[in-house]
Amino acid sequence: MISPRVFEVTGEQAGQRLDQFLVAHMGGVSRSRAQLLIQRGDVLIHGERVKPSRKLRGGEQILISGTPHAAPLKAVAEPIPLDVVYEDNDLAVINKPAGMMVHAGSGATDDARSRGTLVNALLHRFRALSSTGGDLRPGIVHRLDKATSGLIIVAKNDVSHAALGHMFSSRKIQKNYIALVHGNLEHDSGTISASVSRDPLRRTRMTTKPGGRARSAITHYEVLRRLATRFGRFTLLRVRIETGRTHQIRVHMASIGHPVVGDTLYGAAGQLRDQSLPQMAPLRGKRMRTEPESLRLGRNFLHAAKLDFAHPITGKPLTLEAPLPDELTTFLRLLEAGATVPNPGDSPGSGTKVLPHRKSRTIDKMRRS
Repeated sequence: MISPRVFEVTGEQAGQRLDQFLVAHMGGVSRSRAQLLIQRGDVLIHGERVKPSRKLRGGEQILISGTPHAAPLKAVAEPIPLDVVYEDNDLAVINKPAGMMVHAGSGATDDARSRGTLVNALLHRFRALSSTGGDLRPGIVHRLDKATSGLIIVAKNDVSHAALGHMFSSRKIQKNYIALVHGNLEHDSGTISASVSRDPLRRTRMTTKPGGRARSAITHYEVLRRLATRFGRFTLLRVRIETGRTHQIRVHMASIGHPVVGDTLYGAAGQLRDQSLPQMAPLRGKRMRTEPESLRLGRNFLHAAKLDFAHPITGKPLTLEAPLPDELTTFLRLLEAGATVPNPGDSPGSGTKVLPHRKSRTIDKMRRS
């Protein structure tokens, strides 16, 4: 039970906003938490509810009867469609669409933080999930970024959750992705071994620069196709990660100068423009063309395409795959349709072409830093 607290407003404090007054006098309370307290009706002035923006006049008596901390969030079931690739009594594998968060995060209100996530859909579909992750992350063993699509494993009970967690930490689950990156990679295959930590300047990003609480991360890539188009050069990759750090593939590819297409957080363009346009002669002020002058993806071109692992309970080998979603195949087709910029050595009109084999490359930033 929280004991009510009473503050008297002096004349010198007149003119302050109520939420600012609470921040100054409650100790360690942020303005957003003070506002939440006021909006809940736990702050009264002379027995009446008020707004956070209320200007104090001096002489008021402020009664605080609640705690400034938000109640713990709990995910609720929602009837959101799911693409279930595999299911048994112990686990399920879901093909998550881009744009869906795996579980709730921080936000302004409980509704904004706890609705529309993969967890909400899972609770509606399966009812019972493992409790290891708590009320906000039931069943969640690993995650995919919001803008990344593809396969994610879900634990239905605590025994399978513990076994899967051990398999991930001991690198016994093989995760393969398909990624389209900017530029023409120098080698046909390679390994990026660079520790990853939170960017101290931009907290929504990760970085491979030395400093911070860095964790080792290893990414292997293999070139599937090289695209030379009027929108620029791109490389389609198969990517396998040994570790599962936050934004790992995205930050690793950006660190070698080849950000994932659509990933504006790590330097990719939000819109691809036709690079041949400045060289075209104007036709009486009209372009007289049917091809698009720009392309916009609206998500990251990164898809968790394949999982290989032994069932955590039975030991049965499982290989599960998810094809590229329609928006990625359509985008790739539009790029290929604009493959009018030849690679060196291409025959005229050949457009898209897999270039001759190059040696593999290992990029070990940990040893260089």
